Amino acid sequence: MASPRVMILGAGIAGPALAYWLARHGFRPTVVELASELRSGGSAIVVRGPAIPAAEKMGVMPALREAAIHTTSVSLLAPDGRRILRMPQSSGRSPAVELTRSDLSAVLYRTVADDVEFVFGDTVTAVEQDAAGVDVTFRRAAPRRFDLVIGADGVHSAIRRLVFGPEERFTKDLGMYGATVPLEPGALDDPHGMVMVNAPGRMLAVHPSRGRPLAMFTFRGPRVVGYDRHDSAQHKRLVAEAYAGMGWRAPELVDAYRNHPAPFFDPLNNVRLPTWSRGRVALLGDAASAVALLGDGSSMAMAGAYTLARALADHRGDHSTAFRVYETRQRREVDPRHRRTGLVAALMVPRTRPGLAMRNTVGRAVARTTRTTRTTRTTVRETPRARV
Repeated sequence: MASPRVMILGAGIAGPALAYWLARHGFRPTVVELASELRSGGSAIVVRGPAIPAAEKMGVMPALREAAIHTTSVSLLAPDGRRILRMPQSSGRSPAVELTRSDLSAVLYRTVADDVEFVFGDTVTAVEQDAAGVDVTFRRAAPRRFDLVIGADGVHSAIRRLVFGPEERFTKDLGMYGATVPLEPGALDDPHGMVMVNAPGRMLAVHPSRGRPLAMFTFRGPRVVGYDRHDSAQHKRLVAEAYAGMGWRAPELVDAYRNHPAPFFDPLNNVRLPTWSRGRVALLGDAASAVALLGDGSSMAMAGAYTLARALADHRGDHSTAFRVYETRQRREVDPRHRRTGLVAALMVPRTRPGLAMRNTVGRAVARTTRTTRTTRTTVRETPRARV
């Protein structure tokens, strides 16, 4: 029986992870990526939860730990620079691993590159499917036919647009924007400490990342009339306007954003679809179910890739059942996260000064509890065992 051919659009996290598992289940995956090479930079993410067993089965945990970012604390400052609280981070007992998105992508790519066809610098412009397969038209390469097509191409998925409909049907606007820009080494006094500053409706943070700190802007605002996600000048203007007069290092960090040739900017949206598959086409990762603000989109992508490949292997030749099984299982992970985004947004970027004060009070209480718990654990470990 011929190995089923699967076209995967997107070589970020979900695409290479799915290709790895499909190749091991006897499928022939082809990964197509719009960028000319793997993307560099990117925010820090955390591999945790259901992604951990998937990463362990792939054998990539040692490589992930080698690329890990060791953030030891998060400090919350007032706009005048006064420290409000300091929260210690994981002491190494957790199996979770923090690293940059680009490092995770590179590890996954190296793990599968020898066994899977990758096509960079191209994308899909048309998808036509029938009972026996899917005809795919590319922007540059000649058309090809596949047994299945998977859209793993993020929030602005081309596959979703071509097969399921316009993006606006499936995105929920959170009324917030996110922007990031890399900084020069040495931009943080503590190379292992993240710093956050809030004003009503605005959050500004500097993350140590790995060798090159990252400034992160998250702010509330109405949807901009005439917004163009490809207009960098517009994005720079929006960031500058949002952080005018904020204090702390905001002018310096805004200047870094404005002077960078290609900083990141995007409205924060959740993606929700009534179904993740249509015929022989399915969606994976953020293309199917992006959840803003929680920071575990990469983990959900890795877990979803494992679940989808397992379902296709278990129901070989019956993609409809496989897609249904995959979606049912993965929604158990994703749906509760969608329900938490409102609370997370309120804690990360409170709208008002009373909201900020309440959040800070809760933060201080959590920090005190964390310090007490750590002290108790240390005391227990260091107390000599009584002789019997």
